[in-house]
Amino acid sequence: MKIAEAASERHVLAITVDNEPGILAKITGLFTARGYNIDSLTVADITEDHGVSRITIVTNGPPQVIDQIEAQLERLVPVHKVTDLTTAGPHVERELALIKVTGTGEKRVEALRLADIFRARPVDTTTESFIFEITGPPDKVDSFIALMRELGLVEVGRTGVVGMLRGPQGA
Repeated sequence: MKIAEAASERHVLAITVDNEPGILAKITGLFTARGYNIDSLTVADITEDHGVSRITIVTNGPPQVIDQIEAQLERLVPVHKVTDLTTAGPHVERELALIKVTGTGEKRVEALRLADIFRARPVDTTTESFIFEITGPPDKVDSFIALMRELGLVEVGRTGVVGMLRGPQGA
C-alpha cells in the first residue's frame, strides 16, 4: 500500500508575542520537536515599551500541518496572535540581502549592469569587489544571487522575510 503525500505549500506566519526571555526558544522548539522546518525567521520589537515582539516565520508543509502549527503556536502562553499571511489575503513580503561579488573587466561591468536592472545598490566598492544591497520579494533576491554566482559571488547575508497584510487590517 502506497501512502500519498500531500503537496507542500509555503506559508508566512506572523506571530505577535510578549517580549520575554525564552519565547523564541519555545517557538523554535515547537517546530524542532515536531520535525517542522523553518525556512526564514525574523524577530522585531514592535511597541514603544518593548513589551511585544513580532516574529515572522516562513515554513513549508501540507495545509493540515500548517493548521496544526498554527494551533500549537496559539496554545503557547506568551503568544497573542498567529496570522497565516498566505491564507489571510493579499500581503507584501520583503527581504534584504547583502551580496559580495568579486571580478574585473567584463564581469565587473556585467555585475553593475545586472545590479542596476534589479535595483541593487552598491554599498561598498573596491577595485576588485562590490557589496550590493538588494531588497524585494524572496524570489527577486534568489534570482539576483543566482546571476551573481556566474560573475564571482563570494558571500551572501540575508535578513529573512518580513510581511504584512495589505490594506487597513493588521495581522
